[in-house]
Amino acid sequence: MEAVLNEPEAKKGTWGPAALEQRRERSRNHLAKIAGRREGWIDRNRYYYELLNRLLRFLVEPQKRVLSVRCGTGNLLANVQSTEGKGVDICPEIVEIAQQRNPSLEFAVAFPDKEEFRTVFEPEEKFDYILFNDIGDTVDVLQALRNLKPLCRRHTRILVITYNHLWEPLVTFAEWIGMKVPRTEQNWLSTLDIANLLKLAGFEALETHRLVILPKYVPLVSAFLNRFCARLPLLKRLCMTQVVVGRLLPPPVPKEELSVSVIVPCKNERGNIEDAVQRMPQLGRQTEIIFCDDQSTDGTAEEVLRVQSLFSDRDIRLERGPGVAKSRNVWTGFGAATGDILMILDADLTTIPEELPYFVDVIASGQAEFVNGSRLVYPVPKGAMTTANMLGNKFFSIAFTYLLGQPVKDTLCGTKALWRSDWARIKPMLGSWGVEDRWGDYELLFGAAKLNLKILDLPVHYQERIYGSTKMTRVFRNGLIMLKMCWHGFLKLKLGY
Repeated sequence: MEAVLNEPEAKKGTWGPAALEQRRERSRNHLAKIAGRREGWIDRNRYYYELLNRLLRFLVEPQKRVLSVRCGTGNLLANVQSTEGKGVDICPEIVEIAQQRNPSLEFAVAFPDKEEFRTVFEPEEKFDYILFNDIGDTVDVLQALRNLKPLCRRHTRILVITYNHLWEPLVTFAEWIGMKVPRTEQNWLSTLDIANLLKLAGFEALETHRLVILPKYVPLVSAFLNRFCARLPLLKRLCMTQVVVGRLLPPPVPKEELSVSVIVPCKNERGNIEDAVQRMPQLGRQTEIIFCDDQSTDGTAEEVLRVQSLFSDRDIRLERGPGVAKSRNVWTGFGAATGDILMILDADLTTIPEELPYFVDVIASGQAEFVNGSRLVYPVPKGAMTTANMLGNKFFSIAFTYLLGQPVKDTLCGTKALWRSDWARIKPMLGSWGVEDRWGDYELLFGAAKLNLKILDLPVHYQERIYGSTKMTRVFRNGLIMLKMCWHGFLKLKLGY
């Protein structure tokens, strides 16, 4: 009778928070038992880990501060070229091996979903990238993600690495026959589950990278399946591993604290200069208007100087472009800019300056880090855009949506906005896309995608120009250049890893 009466007391250890704690301890003890054999399993699956390492090297910028949560023996952390790397795992035996193998890196022991996790970091310690591996046996994924928030800057990217739940039977079988590291109870989260957990924790899922259809090396076959088929829209859903890239949703920044540089590239646009200044609204704390004259022959530079003296209360500057291409002209303006936010406004004023505050609003609110104007939402006046240009824009919008992993409707709209600090990260990539971008739109979009910036389309009203003539001529030749850019973008953004 006494044993029966005490049975509820005996079961209390398997109920409520105590049951979750028991699961954590089972995971820790399991890792402790296999710690000495873990590297052997990794060596037997070297091909799979090299594919994963290649993707992480693609996603993580070199010379950044990187945190690896559930770091294991430190292989993934050692793979990325960080200036400072820190790894955290739940098992002291695993962490000891990681420290011995990687003496230049720092490692600590803590459960990512417990309060103790915060104690292994300095109060103001921040990271540029956070790799979260093995969330499958993390007991409270939501709390673990919340614990990462104080470690993030505005630009920090979190990479959640997990298995595709469709592979559950095969992965379980591989563990049973000794081909793979055995694990304890698994969560088996889908990408939708991960995106939802990120959202609940204050993050936003940006893109999912999928890799490995065939985890073992078979000459020719593995390369074809993993390097090509795994990148195709439908087949990639069959991949074994998925890496969800997310960002912390930043708090809004008061516009009154921000300065804005508006870059106005111009070539033979003398009749639009004064109108551009008169119609330019005040943007943020300070509005800097930089006219970049690309060696005009109609007196555009002289007109800028005249307007500069006429509107002495406005911050107007003249920069001399190299006369090579619009893109080089824009880069000249970006290099001279001092504002927190960089914006581009074409001097033809077909996109109206009065709508520029919308771009500042989006950037300051944190909704996006790269705002791309879209002229194809509102009705386009007859004559403002040729049929060939319209059709080309629609085609390239489909191509770029696939390449960037984020929807972009109008790739060639000249009106764009981004943080100047993000431009500094995009700049080293200029000229690395196989073909020179004469307009600059593609290099900016490709660079933003490579950095996993949040890109957002903003509808703008498009009007027919009043002064001057369009520079977008030779439609067929320009279309071929754009196709080449897309091909090189595919090679680098989709096949580059």
